[in-house]
Amino acid sequence: MRYAICFTPSASDPLTLVAANWLGRNVYSGEMVEPPATRGLGIHEIAFHTAVPRRYGFNGTLKAPFRLAQNMSEAGLLRDLMRFSGTLSPFEIPRLEAARLGSAFGLVPSVPCQQMHFLAASVMQAFDHYRAPLTEAEIERSDPDGLSATQFANLHRWGHPHVMDEFRFHMMLTGTVNPADMARMEQVLRDFFEPALAEPVPVSNIALMMEEGTGGPFRVHSLHPMGKISARKIA
Repeated sequence: MRYAICFTPSASDPLTLVAANWLGRNVYSGEMVEPPATRGLGIHEIAFHTAVPRRYGFNGTLKAPFRLAQNMSEAGLLRDLMRFSGTLSPFEIPRLEAARLGSAFGLVPSVPCQQMHFLAASVMQAFDHYRAPLTEAEIERSDPDGLSATQFANLHRWGHPHVMDEFRFHMMLTGTVNPADMARMEQVLRDFFEPALAEPVPVSNIALMMEEGTGGPFRVHSLHPMGKISARKIA
């Protein structure tokens, strides 16, 4: 079993519901959702291209999936995450947009969000001691020969190459897309998600994600509100 620390909107947020419709699975309930009927892309094409992000669920990763270290427990992780989230101030991402991420697509801030970058770095530093060391197989799956020197150092220090200065916040919407289909996919995604991206995205919770079994889908295990309880009550 693995855990991940992520951002995902609340269960009732319109963006959560639209993403569940697109990916074919609700990240909170784990329930499968019928793929949408979309002009320009067939149902079977959507199911194929969303297979990978469907497994991981709709989220922006702050700390990538990890196994608990031998002397750590889920109860301790929950306790510390609750305390940690209470020290943070909620903020907003002014705007998300569908964009190309190499050969795939995801939602990214239209302009860099320094608060999200700071949040990811803080999560990494606060919770890395919960992570079991990477196995040789896990290191090989990260393609170490294709990493830069900084990314290689991150992999061995933090368990993932794209952290700290290499971190770029994103919420995956597809797996690898054939170059010939990139323009078509981009237009479909923009049309599909545009209504849910008209408003700023509030970042007011941190989600603990949990893998169902070995290699199973991830779902939201618990949601941890940011900010002091007294301040949230006043608000």
